Amino acid sequence: MGDTLFDLSGKVALVTGGSRGLGLQMVMAFARAGADVVISSRKLDACEAVAAEVRALGRRAFAHAAHAGRWDEIDGLIEGAYGAFGRIDILVNNAGMSPAMPSHEVSESLFDSVLNLNFKGPFRLASQVAHRLAEGEGGVIINVSSSGALMPLPQVIPYSGAKAALNAMTVSMAREYGPKVRVNTISAGPFLTDIAKAWTPEARERSNNALGRPGRPEEVVTTALYLASPMSSFTTGAIVRVDGGA
Repeated sequence: MGDTLFDLSGKVALVTGGSRGLGLQMVMAFARAGADVVISSRKLDACEAVAAEVRALGRRAFAHAAHAGRWDEIDGLIEGAYGAFGRIDILVNNAGMSPAMPSHEVSESLFDSVLNLNFKGPFRLASQVAHRLAEGEGGVIINVSSSGALMPLPQVIPYSGAKAALNAMTVSMAREYGPKVRVNTISAGPFLTDIAKAWTPEARERSNNALGRPGRPEEVVTTALYLASPMSSFTTGAIVRVDGGA
């Protein structure tokens, strides 16, 4: 039933931060649903390892190392993806991270790097791909944001601000590049990805949300498949919360 609902056969998906965490879960889910996949992160060997897993499922895969906060590398990623497959149908802006620290200790270089990775880079990638999609057959863009953009926490102000900007970008781009391009946000809560290794044992067990726990990485999959597939054909400009009821 799931395969019928979320059929991505013949589609090409590009996922940044696709070698681990939520990005890896989405890459594998898209491949299982029939899509060919472009996997990008900063480490080529990690991307190649995931590409091998995708090929083992019978799908095509292209690994490309790029820093998701640098426009020249993003432009190279776009050209590489189109060179490999001739098209992009689904873009997932997933790469992003920020260390927590007292705001008065944040340096200008750290502030810039957080904004670059979480907003400046995703803006460049989404805008360039959206333009191509709008001139072609259309497609889907999914931005991965954070519950911290809706309910900001202390010591991550640059990150929360960048993710709030990403949410605003989603709504703006949905209107700018619609109706052929749909743009939505997954607003993710705490998930047990690699970053959770630095959490306390209690934080890995319990969260201050309605479900009382952090999410398992695979729990992002059905939301990503829904937004990537034609089953969400009347959903655009939306902020979809996947946060356990934060």
